[in-house]
Amino acid sequence: MDKIKVVVIDDSALIRKLVSAIIDSQPDMTTVGAAPDPLVARQMIKSVNPDVITLDIEMPKMDGLDFLERLMRLRPMPVVMLSTLTERGSEATMRALELGAVDFIAKPKLDIEKGMALFGDEIAHKIRIAAKSRIRRLADSQPDARVREKLPLLGSRITGTEKMIAIGASTGGTEAIKEVLMRLPPDAPATVITQHMPAGFTKSFAQRLDGLCQISVKEASDGERLLPGHAYIAPGSHHLLVAKSGANYVASLSEAEPINRHRPSVEALFNSVAKLVGGNAIGIMLTGMGKDGALAMRNMKDCGAYNIAQDEASCVVFGMPREAIAAGAVDETLPVEEIAARVMGILARDPNRAINRV
Repeated sequence: MDKIKVVVIDDSALIRKLVSAIIDSQPDMTTVGAAPDPLVARQMIKSVNPDVITLDIEMPKMDGLDFLERLMRLRPMPVVMLSTLTERGSEATMRALELGAVDFIAKPKLDIEKGMALFGDEIAHKIRIAAKSRIRRLADSQPDARVREKLPLLGSRITGTEKMIAIGASTGGTEAIKEVLMRLPPDAPATVITQHMPAGFTKSFAQRLDGLCQISVKEASDGERLLPGHAYIAPGSHHLLVAKSGANYVASLSEAEPINRHRPSVEALFNSVAKLVGGNAIGIMLTGMGKDGALAMRNMKDCGAYNIAQDEASCVVFGMPREAIAAGAVDETLPVEEIAARVMGILARDPNRAINRV
């Protein structure tokens, strides 16, 4: 099997050395070039034709985001960003994902050499995922500039707060989640979301979505009531569960052990939705690697929920939707841009009854 060819772009000679060593220690990948800035990298990319690039965000001569934007317009290829765990770094990372980066790796703040060694398996894992991902060419108009699609409002037809939308996603999920949430009207049911993302990035992700969507979007807080017209994103350090307080649904955050190697885990969220929301829930499985949430989504279906999976053509990585389909958990498969309209259509049929099979 041919090895995955990787070019490492970082202004730090130490980072280039450490990341290259991690890559070259793997049996299925090799470093074919290391550049201190994008200007050097441009010629290198042309000559070695890599399968994946790792790219620092903050660099001299040309910012990593500027280079990424040009790259995704002219020569789209899988890119994994190296990001600092700061407020500015997390906001830049969200922008990089919008521009087409497949995923990102958070650089450790202290003891870079020891920290990067600890993240060696994660770096290799994300490079493997990137090498298999679908890459889109960046359009001339950015998603932020689009006119948001206005769906017919359900208004007073939703008379209670019992309906709920539950979304799970991983690699490529930040953009897929945005595609769904931007199309939800202000009176959409409470929406709970688990996106595989480390602590420190989910707050910036939620804030960015809140500025784009007709519904309100926030990072979930323990014990808060789950309200229509709002979406709640699992913090990067906690599982998000749905719980009950009297007659109300509330968010419950847990620091329990990772499930399927993840915390937050889609499995944890979907199982709680199956138990408490049952036939009043709609489950959505979006792009991502692995099988997190597949069995719990089947549990949701067995409890009466209606489940939708993103189709393969619109996924960056089809792994999680494929596993959910294989588990018999999915009622319907749709392109990501059609999911929100379908959800609201299901709810509009008879909003005062359990969803069940429609």
